[in-house]
Amino acid sequence: MKNLLIVLVFMAMLSCGNSLTDKEKQEYTNKGKEIAQNSFKALSEKLTEQMKLGGPAQAIPFCNVEAIPITQQLSDKYEVTIKRTSDKLRNPANEPTERELEIINTYHQLISSKQAAKPIVEVDSNNKKHFYAPIMMKANCLACHGKIEEFMTVKTDSIIKSLYSNDKAIGYNEGDLRGIWSITFKK
Repeated sequence: MKNLLIVLVFMAMLSCGNSLTDKEKQEYTNKGKEIAQNSFKALSEKLTEQMKLGGPAQAIPFCNVEAIPITQQLSDKYEVTIKRTSDKLRNPANEPTERELEIINTYHQLISSKQAAKPIVEVDSNNKKHFYAPIMMKANCLACHGKIEEFMTVKTDSIIKSLYSNDKAIGYNEGDLRGIWSITFKK
């Protein structure tokens, strides 16, 4: 009887304060998708522009200096914290938290078993709302993230290594999981 009471108290604690209604989950999912899509659009438009101006030799240094400030501007605009992270990092400033790495591994498992990798919305122990969504490798990203001598040149790899000495963000194919959007809502 005592064990049953402990289980019931534990379940009640889990259901109080740190959960979202279905309606709230849908609202945060919609907001998260909008923010992730607009962030992707802002970053990809700038990178595409740089690629047209000078290929990877122009785009890689631009990304090195400007990607985080662009993301920060969008974080301020939406009153959230926007992060792109991966289990194969390029920029160590984007290192995943333990929870983000769990989400990445979950997405890898889903994708490898041919299941949909859908956005995840959850509340942490501090009552902060989080949105996670997969970042899938697109064909035009392979020039800087693909397999060397298949999609990416040795010269491009050298430029990347000159700015990111411990780069692990290469070797991808189109459709691979690149990482995740991790968005934390401030409100």
